[in-house]
Amino acid sequence: MLLTMPPSRRAPQPSSLGLIVLWQLFAEPMHAYRMQKLFESQGKDRVVNLKSRARYPDRVVYAITDAGRDVARDWLRQMLSETGGQYPEFIAALSLVFGLPVPEAREQLDLRAERVAEQLDDAEQSLREAPPALPRLFLLEEEYRVAVLRAELDWLRGVIEDLDEGRITWSEEWLRGLMQTFLPTGQEPNEEEMT
Repeated sequence: MLLTMPPSRRAPQPSSLGLIVLWQLFAEPMHAYRMQKLFESQGKDRVVNLKSRARYPDRVVYAITDAGRDVARDWLRQMLSETGGQYPEFIAALSLVFGLPVPEAREQLDLRAERVAEQLDDAEQSLREAPPALPRLFLLEEEYRVAVLRAELDWLRGVIEDLDEGRITWSEEWLRGLMQTFLPTGQEPNEEEMT
């Protein structure tokens, strides 16, 4: 089966999973099962959510077209250079952390720190176990994971310490006061404000 894009449709939106799938097909046509096993052996299951892939018939062989190669390269350029449009769930949750009582928020952040520490240990072990002759080119994603996880863990520990020491805290009464001070009132904007 060839992965083609009908000419009348708009170009597909970039996706991490789509990029990994297309790039795997650069090597050779293959069944979905073989692709899944290659992803796991290459550690791609730590890079994208492979569980979100739909189930495809085992007997269908997928191959990439020239248009698919062009799309994959365009996505790769875009994903390497752009920083916008990424909306991780954790950042959304942090923007509303005050929705939990301080002790519960601290407990959840502590759980996250434990999980991040485990992921960091795994990523560092993966780097240590890499064959010595393997070019660094093939370790960049794991090096990046280590750097990001280490930075997140350091940051989480700092926030947890600030919560423990009372440097970050909140209460419903304090939040209500802040809302009255900083949030706009319910007045409708006038025409000058809207232009």
